[in-house]
Amino acid sequence: MARKHTCIHRTQCGAATLRTILLLFTGSLLVLVLVVGFVTSYGYFRTYVSEQLAGHARDGATAVGLSLSNAIDARDPVAAASLIDAVFDSGRYLSVRYLNHQGREVAGRAMTLSDSGVPSWFRAFADLELTVAEAEVVRGWSRLGKVEVVSNPGRAYTDLWRITIGLVASTAIIGGVGLFALFLLLKRTLRPLRALERQAQALGNRDFRQRVTVKSTREVNQVTAAMNQMADDLGQLFEGQAKLIQHLRRVNNEDPVTGLASRSAFDQRLKVEVESEEKAAPGALILVQLWDFSAYNQTYGRSEADRLLLRAAVVVNGFVAAHMGSFAGRRNGAEFCIYVPGAMPADAGIWCQDLVAELDGVYADLAAPLETAVHAGVARTGEGRGIRELLAAADETLRLAQANEETGCHLAETEKEGHHNLETWRVIISQAIREQNLSLWLQPMVSEHQSQPVYHQVFSRIDGPEGPLKAGAFIPMAERFGLISDIDRLLMQRVLKRLAERPDEPLAVSLSSASVASESFRKEMLAMLEEAGSPAENLWIGISEHTIHHHRTAVGLLVKALVRLGVPVLVDRFGVGGVPFSYLRNLSVQALRIDNSFIHDIDTHDDNRFYLESVVSIAHSRGVKVFATGVETSAEYSVVTKLGIDGAMGYHLGRPFAAEH
Repeated sequence: MARKHTCIHRTQCGAATLRTILLLFTGSLLVLVLVVGFVTSYGYFRTYVSEQLAGHARDGATAVGLSLSNAIDARDPVAAASLIDAVFDSGRYLSVRYLNHQGREVAGRAMTLSDSGVPSWFRAFADLELTVAEAEVVRGWSRLGKVEVVSNPGRAYTDLWRITIGLVASTAIIGGVGLFALFLLLKRTLRPLRALERQAQALGNRDFRQRVTVKSTREVNQVTAAMNQMADDLGQLFEGQAKLIQHLRRVNNEDPVTGLASRSAFDQRLKVEVESEEKAAPGALILVQLWDFSAYNQTYGRSEADRLLLRAAVVVNGFVAAHMGSFAGRRNGAEFCIYVPGAMPADAGIWCQDLVAELDGVYADLAAPLETAVHAGVARTGEGRGIRELLAAADETLRLAQANEETGCHLAETEKEGHHNLETWRVIISQAIREQNLSLWLQPMVSEHQSQPVYHQVFSRIDGPEGPLKAGAFIPMAERFGLISDIDRLLMQRVLKRLAERPDEPLAVSLSSASVASESFRKEMLAMLEEAGSPAENLWIGISEHTIHHHRTAVGLLVKALVRLGVPVLVDRFGVGGVPFSYLRNLSVQALRIDNSFIHDIDTHDDNRFYLESVVSIAHSRGVKVFATGVETSAEYSVVTKLGIDGAMGYHLGRPFAAEH
C-alpha cells in the first residue's frame, strides 16, 4: 500500500521541479543566444571570406590582363602561355585562361580543388561561390581578347574552417560556463525549496517536527518562515487535541484519586474479557479491601486517606505490571479489584497472598498506631459464569476472608473447575508448536463504504484434549512459558502462505508484546515479509497500545522497518494502554483499533461515545483510520457508523470462521 503511493508522497509522478524548469528555460535561452551569435558570426565570416576570394580573383585577372596588354605581346601564344604559367604556378588560382575575341582559348592552366585539410562535408556545407573574374586584353585600340581567372578557394576554406572551430569552441566554453554558473545560482537560490518539499510531505504525514533553516532570497525566506510557523501552529493544535483526548480518557475511565480504572471502566472491560465469546478465557478476579478504612479517614483526615489510597495503588500497579494482560481498578472506598487472565487457582492464591502482605505493610506503616488488616478474595472464571456471578463469587470469598480479623486471602472453591494445570498447559502448547498444529480463524473487518471487507482479522487456535482452544485461552499461558514468540512465528508463516495463495484478500495479525520486544523475532519477521514481496503489503500488523507504552524503542524500530516494506501498521486495543495520544506524532501508523471495552453498550454509554467521537476526529485529521472491535448489536453498529468509523468487527457483522486449507 505504502509502496504503491511512494511517488505520490515523495513528488508528484512525472512533474518537473521548479529548478529544472528554470534551468531548462534560462539555459535554453542562453543556448539560443549563443547559437544565434554563432550563426551570425559564421555568416559574417563566410561572406567576408567569399568577398576576399572574389577580390583576389579580380586582382589576378587585372594583373594578367595588363601584363598581356602592355608588357607581353598577347598576339604571341608562347609568350602569353609563359606569363599564365608563371602566374598559375603560385598555386593561388584554380584556373587562369586567356581567350581571344572569338572565345577560343589561346593559353590557360587549371587544376582541381584539393582537400587542404578541410573535411569534405564542411566544404559542401560552406559552399563558397567561385567567382570568375575577367579583364580585357588590348593592344592600342585593338581588342585581342579577355582573361578569366578563378581564385583557389582552398585557403579560404581553411581560414573559414579555423574560424568556425574557434567559434564552436568559444560558444561551447561560454555556454558551458554560463550553464554551470546558472545551475549553481539556481541551486543556491532554490535550495530551501527542497527543504520546503520535505516539510510539506511531513505535514501531509501529520509530522509537525520538520523545520526549514536554509536561507535564500527575501521572498523564499518569507515562505519558509510562514511554513515553519504553520508547522508550529499545527503541532500545538495536535498537542492540544491529544491532551484533550487524554484528559477525557482519564475523566471517563480513571479513578481521580488513584489513577486506576474507575468502577464502571473496570466492569466494562471485565465484561468483555469474561462474557465475549471470542475473548472469554480462564482467569482470576481478585477483590482487595483495606479493613476499617473509615476509621483511618476520620483519624488522619481526607488528604492522608487519599495519600494511603495512592500508595496502595502503586502496589497494585506493580502487581499488574508483573502479570501480562492483567488490569486493575478501584471500586469504592479502599476496595480494589484486579483481573488476571490465564491464572491458575493455585497461582492466583499465592499471588494474592503476596499482594495482601505488601499492602498490609504499607497500610500498617501509615496507620500506626491504629490496628490494620488487608483482606482479599479470589474467584475463578467458569463456564457460563458472567460478570455478575464472578463478582458475586469474589465478593463472597472476600467476606469469608474478612471473617478472620487477621490479614489474609481466601480462595473460592475450585472443585467444579476443570481447567488444566500448568504442566498440562505446557505440554499442550509445546506439542502444538512442535507439530505446527495451529489453525487460522478469520473474522471480517466490515466497512459500509465498500462491499468487500477491509481485511480479515486472523485468530489462532490449537487442538487441546477437549477440542480446539481459542487464543484467549492459551495465549496467556504461552506468554507465561515464554513460548509466545514461537506461536507468533508460526502464525506469520501460515498467514504469509495464505497471502501468497490469495494476494487480494488482506489479513491482519496482532503481535504479542514479547515478540515485538524480541530483536531476533523482529529480524526474522521482517525477513519473511521482505521475502514475501508485494503480497505482504496486504498484511496489517497490529501492535497493542500496552506494547507501545512498555517497548517504545523496539516498537519505533519495527514500525519504521514495516513502513519501508509498505506493510500497514495499526494500534491494537487502543484506549486501554494508558498511553498519551501524542505517540502518533512519532509513529507512522495507518489505523487505530478501538478496544471493544469502549464499544460494548456504546449506544447507552454517552462518555464512551463522546470519547470515540473525539478520537475519530483527531485520528482522521492525521490521516489515520479508526476501526472498532466487539460490535455485537445493531445499536452499537449504528452508533459507530454515525461517528465516522472506517471499519467495524464483531459478532453482529460476522463471526470467526475457519480459514480454508
